[in-house]
Amino acid sequence: MKAQHAVVVGGGIGGLAAAVGLHRIGWRVTVFERAAAFTAIGAGISLWPNAQRALAELGVTPALARQAGGRFLDRRGRRLAHWDAEAFVRHQGLPLGAIHRADLIETLRSALPPESLQTGVEVTAVAPDGVVHHGADATRADLVVAADGITSRIRQALHPHARVEYSGGAAFRGVAELPARLSTTWAPGTEIGVLPLSHSQTYWWISEARPSGVRHEDNRAYLAAKFAGWHAPVPELIAATPEILLHDTHHLATPLPSYVHGRIALLGDAAHAMPPFLGQGGCQALEDAVVLAAACAGSSAVDEALRRYDTERRPRSQRVARASLRAGAAGPLLRNPIACAARSAALRLAPATLTARTGSSINTWRAPALATDQS
Repeated sequence: MKAQHAVVVGGGIGGLAAAVGLHRIGWRVTVFERAAAFTAIGAGISLWPNAQRALAELGVTPALARQAGGRFLDRRGRRLAHWDAEAFVRHQGLPLGAIHRADLIETLRSALPPESLQTGVEVTAVAPDGVVHHGADATRADLVVAADGITSRIRQALHPHARVEYSGGAAFRGVAELPARLSTTWAPGTEIGVLPLSHSQTYWWISEARPSGVRHEDNRAYLAAKFAGWHAPVPELIAATPEILLHDTHHLATPLPSYVHGRIALLGDAAHAMPPFLGQGGCQALEDAVVLAAACAGSSAVDEALRRYDTERRPRSQRVARASLRAGAAGPLLRNPIACAARSAALRLAPATLTARTGSSINTWRAPALATDQS
């Protein structure tokens, strides 16, 4: 019997993961990536237990830096709360993991046959019957996975009234060759996250509440001046980072009525782009990928599989997106000094076990079993 064929538009984390899942269940897969290579920006990503379970079901086991405890701090380095890694594992099932995005992309890419991966391909249109137009060519597929990001051209064609909005903050990000301990620092309108990676590398980010579009002639000079008086290792990480990235954060402000249309499935940021305040954007894309593959494995009809995918993924991912917005309002976007002081006081009073249980409704998600067929 001829294997069914899926075209995945977009070679980011979600697109590659979807391709891996479909390949594992015996589908023939083609990934169209418009960039010249499968690469990732120079930053890290936190992989929460839900994402790790998705990767395990996909048969992908990247080398993660397992987090062994951390702290919530104020700008002077005074501890507001302790994050208990052992309690986290007891409540959530797995430790928090971290990896460089480029390493995760490479792990996913290497799980696919080289002939499945096509770079430098610009997809211009997708029809509901599965015809994918790219340049002067067209490819017919049994399933099209639209994993083309927050500015998805495919989503825009299917849902022209869906709005992408500024989330209220900009994010500086970088990776330094400097070991550091896991921490989150809060001040009015600011959050600084420090996340250890493997090989003595540390991923860090600074989220600032401010108008969109603000740019600096020199990101390092701006940050070095603004955070010179902050606790270690913030100034040291800024100084040790070769390249400091700056991006405004956006989210899909219009919840979609459906993630599917004909033979098209929207996935990842194309379906539910959320701000980064819970660290769940990539994690939700990995959930999408394994659920889509499981739905296709469990049904002989694509339309039935896509109905199942939409039913399982849309309510949950949209709920996580709403929670991400709330986390931003209570975290880096909170600027009122009185409200910030109250937040700090509440953290000081909170038992470590409470912080370890935070997010359990998201992190305890279990991936569906993925029956594989390599025949």
